[in-house]
Amino acid sequence: MSAALDRTLAALADPHRRQVVEILRAGPRQAGELARAVGLSAPAMSRHLKTLRESGLVEDSHPGFDARVRIYALRHEPMSELMSWLQESEQLWSAQLEAFKAHLESEA
Repeated sequence: MSAALDRTLAALADPHRRQVVEILRAGPRQAGELARAVGLSAPAMSRHLKTLRESGLVEDSHPGFDARVRIYALRHEPMSELMSWLQESEQLWSAQLEAFKAHLESEA
């Protein structure tokens, strides 16, 4: 596994961060909106958003009207890498189960 995939899985291990990802699937949101939706304090949400940024799952931007406001949006690259890894793992398990089934059938 790559270091980027490790960071993605570590970031998604927390239920609050997974909830943020689910919310951001609908579109970009301000940090305050995310904190209210998840039910966390601003400092706690800030720590979760930092982890998500460092993992590459989200990115932030500042709207032109107010540099103090941060808008968070999902980045698709980390999830694409995760999906590829999961598909490869699923193919491996499917092949092993098929081989096991063939082995059992040959002994019967």
